[in-house]
Amino acid sequence: MKVIMTGGGTGGHIYPAIAIAEKIKEKRPDADILFVGTKRGLEKDLVPQNGYPIKFVTVSGFNRKHIMKNVKVVKDLLKGSREAKKILKEFKPDIVIGTGGYVCGPVVRAAHKLGIRTFIHEQNAFPGMTNKMLEKYVENVFISFADAEKYFKHKEKLILSGNPVRRAFFDAVKTDSRRFIKEQEENFMLLCFGGSQGAGKINDVMIEVAENLNGIQNISLYFVTGNAYYDSILKTMEDRGFVNKGNIHIKKYISNMQDYLSAADLVISRSGALTVSEITVCGKASVLIPSPNVTGNHQYYNAKAVADKGGAVLMEEKELSSEALLKIVSHFKLNPQKLKDMERASQKSAPCEATKIIYEHLGI
Repeated sequence: MKVIMTGGGTGGHIYPAIAIAEKIKEKRPDADILFVGTKRGLEKDLVPQNGYPIKFVTVSGFNRKHIMKNVKVVKDLLKGSREAKKILKEFKPDIVIGTGGYVCGPVVRAAHKLGIRTFIHEQNAFPGMTNKMLEKYVENVFISFADAEKYFKHKEKLILSGNPVRRAFFDAVKTDSRRFIKEQEENFMLLCFGGSQGAGKINDVMIEVAENLNGIQNISLYFVTGNAYYDSILKTMEDRGFVNKGNIHIKKYISNMQDYLSAADLVISRSGALTVSEITVCGKASVLIPSPNVTGNHQYYNAKAVADKGGAVLMEEKELSSEALLKIVSHFKLNPQKLKDMERASQKSAPCEATKIIYEHLGI
């Protein structure tokens, strides 16, 4: 059994592909799995780190504001299609599964033309442009939210699966995770991140939160800035005279997110579909801050789905301030029962069967 997984750009496209690959290997240990991505996306590092080989094709995203700049995009697409066809003919996969991002376009289309069975997975309630274009080429479209159905034309192909989450998130245990990251068991641990790319507005507010929590006994903050923001944040904090008293941990990026999520008491983050799925699989209380700059405002609906069940606090960016966040942190730190109630509600929102549903429909 040979499988090609394709998806790229951000962790939100790559990690679901890895989760599906894990399920295939669990069920079919003999399966030969190859990833196809681009050299510009996070997949170039994340896929090898998770033990899978990867090959690259040329592709770039459409520029909706400057139409003339799309001449290069079309050239890249033609080149990427040739490269994808070459990889497919050499590897000879039985199936190809796309999980979003521009790279899926040439790979899935080329596979379809070669008579290879194809599938795609859509993480968000508002589907990406690539997946909407690809639905006519695939056997099934796996969707994470029922709301996504109205954006696809071929309703007969749709399967509601939920978002695939890697096995490590299901297996993580809080006490073990705390030992692994060297965090004290008695501390109230706060984890903040803005997704694989970071989030500027959240980072600005979290600088103030870090200043307020610095040196407070029995509370620790893990502040994940994203690669692009890390150096500027350290410089800003230095300029403001911040002297870390040991309970503030500022990190550029976390590759073993399952350990930090599992160890946390309260999570502050954006509400990308995969992020929300990972938080709920770990059964964590959270403050979800949707990005206002995404198509269809889908992060708001991701967060609302959990908040409506009592599993999260939904805070829109216009409401975001250090005072508001510190008030929520204090509330849950002083009311452990309310924290536990939110954790239970979060766990009930988790997409626990996603990879199982997807695997069963692949027919392999």
